[in-house]
Amino acid sequence: MKISSVEAYLLSYPLPQPIRLLRDGEQKTIFKRDAMLIRIASDEGIFGYAPGPPALSVKQTIDRLIAPFLLGRSPEDPDALRAAFQQGAGSEAETSRIFGSVEIALYDLAGKIRGAPVSELIGGRVRDRIRLYASAGLYCPAEDCAAEAAAAREMGFRAYKMRAGRGAQADVAAVRAVRDRSGPDFEIMVDAHAWWRMGDRSYSAATVERIAAEMAESRIRWLEEPLPPDDHDAYIRLKQRNLAPLASGEHEPNELRFLDLIERGAVDYVQMDLVSQGGYATARRLFPDIARAGMRFAFHSWGTGLELAAAAQLGVCWPEPVVRWLEYPCYSTDTRSFAYPFPLASEILKQPLAIERGELVVPRAPGLGVDVDESVIWRYPWLEGASCA
Repeated sequence: MKISSVEAYLLSYPLPQPIRLLRDGEQKTIFKRDAMLIRIASDEGIFGYAPGPPALSVKQTIDRLIAPFLLGRSPEDPDALRAAFQQGAGSEAETSRIFGSVEIALYDLAGKIRGAPVSELIGGRVRDRIRLYASAGLYCPAEDCAAEAAAAREMGFRAYKMRAGRGAQADVAAVRAVRDRSGPDFEIMVDAHAWWRMGDRSYSAATVERIAAEMAESRIRWLEEPLPPDDHDAYIRLKQRNLAPLASGEHEPNELRFLDLIERGAVDYVQMDLVSQGGYATARRLFPDIARAGMRFAFHSWGTGLELAAAAQLGVCWPEPVVRWLEYPCYSTDTRSFAYPFPLASEILKQPLAIERGELVVPRAPGLGVDVDESVIWRYPWLEGASCA
């Protein structure tokens, strides 16, 4: 059996109305949400699918470098294909990271050929479920965050992540409102990446410490990226204050920086985006180091259901004390109001993911265990231009 085609489809969902978000006095407008669907076909009519970073430059790399390399090769050993690619055209770091997304489709294809779930090809599963946290809260006023958390709880989730950045006191008030509304047995995560992105209005280290201490009174599960992610020394200093558990990792540029974050114990939760930070190969190399350091891992995920399915297949290969959380982005529907609508996220799969009591039940069907609806390719054509301003 040989690979007969490798295709990367860029997809877009234009928002019915632009979403205007207020972040510490500055307005951010979102016009659309983008996605990428990667499809690899065999000459016997079997297909493997994967999510990819939705960028034209990524598609061009796949079309010009990765697809020509894979065509005509056997798809049954993705690890061997990755090693061969990295010895040639994939020796450049960014190209290798992009191959990590394509490799997910290779594993999906290999699993379907062998009649086995991806989890059995990348280590073997030790459980069938992975804990989810509902993710939304885009710089909402306190009452809106509290309402979102309540809606997430009604949906069966046991955790909710919110984005902070409306101002120091407003951020603290929002966390308190979520705690008051959701009750004592509900987990709260706070994503604070806005705090260091506001130029001369960025929060100082002293302000971050004060806010962290006040949010800790509401027993947050973690404070995510409250400081510039490349400043590991700053994270170490904040962690030594023992105010609130810290999380970071989604902006690490390479494995060496991940290892520095882990080996120096700069955070409590290491995060990684499977789609944009190297795929299965990178994560599989990092997990043993995370386990040895006594830290925990949480998947960063802000895309489609296919991305969740891909991450979950890897997550269940490790026990929960190591791989603890999978981020589940919540989008608005006809019956529930969250950040904004993004129907493509669920419609990319023919059947919804199985979620029970806030946990994703990871399928045992071959490959990723999900059926992709290819109609999204023509129903959501790519729209050029920036997604936000």
